[in-house]
Amino acid sequence: MTTNALIATHKNWLTPSTDIDQYIAKIRQIPALDAEEERKLAIALQETNDINAAQTLIVHHLKFVVHIARGFTGYGLPLGDLIQEGNVGLMKAVKRFEPQRGVRLVSFAVHWIKSEIHEYIIRNWRMVKIATTKAQRKLFFNLRSMKKSLNWLNEAEAKAIADELNVSTKDVFEMESRIHGQDIAFELNDDDEDNDHFSPSQWLADDSIDPAEHTEHAEHENLMQRKLAKGLQALDPRSRAIVQARWLNEDSKATLQTLASEYNVSAERIRQIEQQAMHQLRAHIEA
Repeated sequence: MTTNALIATHKNWLTPSTDIDQYIAKIRQIPALDAEEERKLAIALQETNDINAAQTLIVHHLKFVVHIARGFTGYGLPLGDLIQEGNVGLMKAVKRFEPQRGVRLVSFAVHWIKSEIHEYIIRNWRMVKIATTKAQRKLFFNLRSMKKSLNWLNEAEAKAIADELNVSTKDVFEMESRIHGQDIAFELNDDDEDNDHFSPSQWLADDSIDPAEHTEHAEHENLMQRKLAKGLQALDPRSRAIVQARWLNEDSKATLQTLASEYNVSAERIRQIEQQAMHQLRAHIEA
């Protein structure tokens, strides 16, 4: 089965719904595969073209795509679209994955996921908000020719370009980073003997950290923070202020008596409001 056919078959899984939080919450419930499960599935796909094995590998790594896609939200494109393109890259990685190399799929797939997202951003560059002025567009199209060498710009060079094109030095460095960011091959060519080069296959294998578990934890934390923010917004102003003062202030935790004096009620009333607000927040987070 081709990649396009696989997309069509599992379109519901690979296309985020309009409610991104709902989609992320759904795929978060899918447990990560351990190394042995992953190896067996990859071998089944490799040796017998087992489409069910391919589907399992893909579905169990969707949360990792979300984690990568978040890193590209600064380009002004919808997160749902970035995730969808990253999912296509994940499928391409699954088709090419070779478990015999001793590298986890989550590490191997990084190149393919980012590559698809990069291509999507380039295809939709007009939607990107970085070049909203004539000077910024001129910077995008002329930065290469204005550089005096292939090396990264120093502060003085960047300032000279920024002054000429009427943009900030920060804009120059950011544009340079985006223009010159590039993918590297997972493995070097057989005839490449330059010791200064390296490839991901030489260093990605690392049994000390499970990238899937790390990604799952990061996504869980991110989801909980968003749910907490929505839960706080759903509270009435007084309840929200009390919860923030009691639990969310970084400097110090307000006492019940302090808040009682501020709102001219008893400390017991503040405790009741706090308890009710925390109950509402908990229900919102667990929903």
